[in-house]
Amino acid sequence: MESFVNTLLLTGKMAVITTAVLFVLSLPIAYWLAYSKFKLKVIFEALLCMPMVLPPTVMGYYFLLLISPTRGFGAFLSEHFDIQLAFTFEGVVLVSIIANLPFMIQPLQNGFMALPKSFREAAYTLGKSRWTTFWRVLLPNIKPSVITGIALTFAHCIGEFGVVLMIGGSIPNETRVASIELYDQVQALNYDLANQYAFILFAISFLILLIIFSVNKKNKILNS
Repeated sequence: MESFVNTLLLTGKMAVITTAVLFVLSLPIAYWLAYSKFKLKVIFEALLCMPMVLPPTVMGYYFLLLISPTRGFGAFLSEHFDIQLAFTFEGVVLVSIIANLPFMIQPLQNGFMALPKSFREAAYTLGKSRWTTFWRVLLPNIKPSVITGIALTFAHCIGEFGVVLMIGGSIPNETRVASIELYDQVQALNYDLANQYAFILFAISFLILLIIFSVNKKNKILNS
């Protein structure tokens, strides 16, 4: 029972940290993607969306090479800062942030792009700075997109498997999150415990989708 609870807590911890970090990182990126006229922006967008189409094992493999303590960037971190990311919780969180980046950015970007230009123009006309316009005008008007981005990121994060397994393995109380524990229990033919993990992940995912659809439906009613 203790192991069961610890695994769920570790999964929640990873998902909360990943979602919080991504929300902070994604706001300026989504804003730039929505309003920038940079000609090569499409290349940057394609790179950001790669985790959505790239096989998780491929991304996990390249990331494992990057943070390996015996080569490249990983060796630099190990030698100069005594930091090792491979098969650690910190490494799992880092790769989870990269893998879930498009799930946060795209809803935010779409939200910004859907706002009328008059919102920004009116704020600038009234002497509001870009910073004030962003926080007081734009962000409050994309609340459904914010909720969608947070919910999708969290849901995808708790179900992450391939990338997490490649980078973190299955170390108890360190990197063994619920999706990996579910796989391990199926491999061990322990279907009772596997059912418990599967049901919890299913229930969380369903509730998150229910929240997203409810928020979007309410927003459509208010705008109609």
